[in-house]
Amino acid sequence: MADKVEFELVSPEKLLKSQPVDMVVVPGSEGDFGVLAGHSPMISTVRPGVIDVYEGDRIVDRVFVAGGFAEVTEARCTVLAEEAVALTDLDRAAVEKQIKDLSEDLDDSKSDAERAAAESKLAVARAKLDALTQTSAH
Repeated sequence: MADKVEFELVSPEKLLKSQPVDMVVVPGSEGDFGVLAGHSPMISTVRPGVIDVYEGDRIVDRVFVAGGFAEVTEARCTVLAEEAVALTDLDRAAVEKQIKDLSEDLDDSKSDAERAAAESKLAVARAKLDALTQTSAH
């Protein structure tokens, strides 16, 4: 397939990626979805997980995102991520420590708002660990 789809990954700070790719697989809130050139337009929320970027039939880049939104057109897939980090840049020991610390914060939370904030951060940290575990299993 000669047609490419323009993949853009944007964090609150800056444009992280803008490149033509054969396919991108995004962790949507309703499940993972692949985007090829000519895809039907759509908007989806993005759950914490890994975006896989394909050249041909192989993955050339994997990026952990902590949630956000994806907009798809026939020619472009734009992901607006709350947080994005290359999977290779995640440190398992640091993520495990973060989970331990956040679990303690959750136990120590005094209000519903504190509890909700800690649960949200903990869910993202656990998704990072899941992404690392899945990567090591491949």
